[in-house]
Amino acid sequence: MKTLIIIPAYNEQDSIIKVVESIKENCPYCDYVVINDCSKDNTPKILDDENINHIDLCCNLGIGGGVQSGYIYACKNGYDCAVQIDGDGQHDTKYIKDVIAPIESGEADVCIGSRFVTNEGFQSSLSRRMGISFLSSLIYIACKAQVKDVTSGFRAVNRKYIELFSKNYADDYPEPEAIVLSKLNGAEIKEIPVIMHERENGVSSISPLKSVYYMIKVSLAVLICRFYVKRGGKQI
Repeated sequence: MKTLIIIPAYNEQDSIIKVVESIKENCPYCDYVVINDCSKDNTPKILDDENINHIDLCCNLGIGGGVQSGYIYACKNGYDCAVQIDGDGQHDTKYIKDVIAPIESGEADVCIGSRFVTNEGFQSSLSRRMGISFLSSLIYIACKAQVKDVTSGFRAVNRKYIELFSKNYADDYPEPEAIVLSKLNGAEIKEIPVIMHERENGVSSISPLKSVYYMIKVSLAVLICRFYVKRGGKQI
């Protein structure tokens, strides 16, 4: 398969070189593109100086807009598979081949790398795990998708869902909503175990003060998506 790795990056000067080098070492068969979401640190200079394949967005779009930009790039350039990983180094690129495998075999349309299948590696805080468990239950009720790690940004999709996400992708905290959107459009979703690492540098986009907003916003988005997307029908 012609595969693209999408790496959204905002202020990732301390980790982006390491992430790209890891991709080159572990996934030489994949192309990659860094989506620089108007970083305010030295990320743009590093991308230029190191000749890293990247797109500079003209304004800050947030994680959803950044990832969707990658899907648009993948769609326009004829990729069969797209893989999302974070630019902070939390996602171990050694597992990319495992995340791609169900897409390549046709076993799944969407494959999610999960911390919670074997519970190895970095597991996040107790409060976040409780929130993720709640969203997992809500998503199952909404669309019958059984996914434990619904907030994981480590995932792969096939050509059909590259096209879907290039046209429709949530702006804020999009990962749970993307699961619902995929399932209601007929996706076969698979979850496979991966080991993730704790962020070493930078700041998470979800601060403790944003946690309540996150839960309310994502819960409402899941319910709205459920009511307005028909299974197997057109995307919103």
